[in-house]
Amino acid sequence: MRGDDLQQDAMFSYVSPERRVPTDHPLRPIRRMVDHVLKSLSGRFDTLYSRTGRPSIAPEKLLRTLLLQVLYTVRSERLLLEQLDYNLLFRWFVGLNMDDPVWDATVFSKNRERLLEGAVAQAFFEQVLKLARQKDLLSDEHFTVDGTLIEAWAGQKSFQKKDTAARPPSDDPGNPAVDFHGEKRSNQTHQSKTDPESRLYKKGPGKEAKLSYQGQVLMENRNGLVTGTRLTQATGTAEREAAVDMAQQIAGLDGSPVTVGADKAYDTQDFVQHLRDLNITPHVAQNTRNRSSAIDGRTTRHAGYALSQRKRKRVEEIFGWIKTVGLMRKTRHRGLARVGWMFTFTAAAYNLVRIRNLTAVVC
Repeated sequence: MRGDDLQQDAMFSYVSPERRVPTDHPLRPIRRMVDHVLKSLSGRFDTLYSRTGRPSIAPEKLLRTLLLQVLYTVRSERLLLEQLDYNLLFRWFVGLNMDDPVWDATVFSKNRERLLEGAVAQAFFEQVLKLARQKDLLSDEHFTVDGTLIEAWAGQKSFQKKDTAARPPSDDPGNPAVDFHGEKRSNQTHQSKTDPESRLYKKGPGKEAKLSYQGQVLMENRNGLVTGTRLTQATGTAEREAAVDMAQQIAGLDGSPVTVGADKAYDTQDFVQHLRDLNITPHVAQNTRNRSSAIDGRTTRHAGYALSQRKRKRVEEIFGWIKTVGLMRKTRHRGLARVGWMFTFTAAAYNLVRIRNLTAVVC
């Protein structure tokens, strides 16, 4: 018998969002881990809010919402809140009931700024690492460091001479015509009016120069988890300086052997010596093009050096995920602090997905 095509709106629903989400949904183990991490950060949240006044968005709900934006590649916060209004899965993950109102996009962004001031992204990242350590997923001996360019949210037309008044546009105020022909532009003489902290930089010969930041990660080699992040202005030495800074956290000062792998860009006398001063064995790829390498036979003769060269390539998987899924190929934020906050938070989201995959029960 054919059923009736009734489209009358139901007045009530007796099925909770918890029951509607499948028990084997991939978000469930992530939700459990996130709840555990947020519970440990409750005391930190208390210091960010006043004890009087009107209640704001719960920081736990705010962070779960931002995590959904990273995991599901939602391109803007306004679109994220729009999906949160009608997406039952999103409501369940954040902790909203069916009838709970969704926040205004402006209110949401202002509350996010409070978390930025409290350095919550770094605290969240560290608690995720602690969770991975409890599950015995982290290596304490072998690491890899590398960096990548994060394109800034600024156009080439915003890169103008410093200390000069902006000229009124001669044609279209929203997109004026600009002639760069014959003009020498550099970071010493020019600055972006849209994002002053970004820098004009190119990755290598023959590449185009873009307004960018540099994001660096420290990866442990056993399971490919991110153990450290840095976001800096784009310069020729920023990668190595950030790598030394992160290496100090894992230095084998107690005599335990520690290795750090890296690509040819790190093959300099200063960087290699910095690692050795920290009692770290530099497993850096040799760059013998037109010069001698800082890595000699006392390092390359060991079998562990060849193993590190194979393992270090997995760091590109991290950058690939952060840039494509995590929307960090071209950042949606401006300023070193905001972009760095999102870079660290996105790395924490990557670790959560990686931990879920590593601890999944195979039937």
